[in-house]
Amino acid sequence: MTLKGYIAYQRREFCKDILCPVQLKLEQRKPGTKEYEDVRNVCKTKCIHSTYEFHHWLINKGYLVVRPASDGPT
Repeated sequence: MTLKGYIAYQRREFCKDILCPVQLKLEQRKPGTKEYEDVRNVCKTKCIHSTYEFHHWLINKGYLVVRPASDGPT
């Protein structure tokens, strides 16, 4: 879902922007191959960057993290 007038974060945009060495290795592999999946698994299970880094990158790039308001108390 995208809010009108805004763009959504694109998959691996952070990784590509910061030139993550794991992302660079992934780009050298052919999707669907064992080698690709092995490198992708590093991203999925042992990312070398922190949520802190990602969060601050989002802020510096002007992204907003939003969620729907709940019907009940917060």
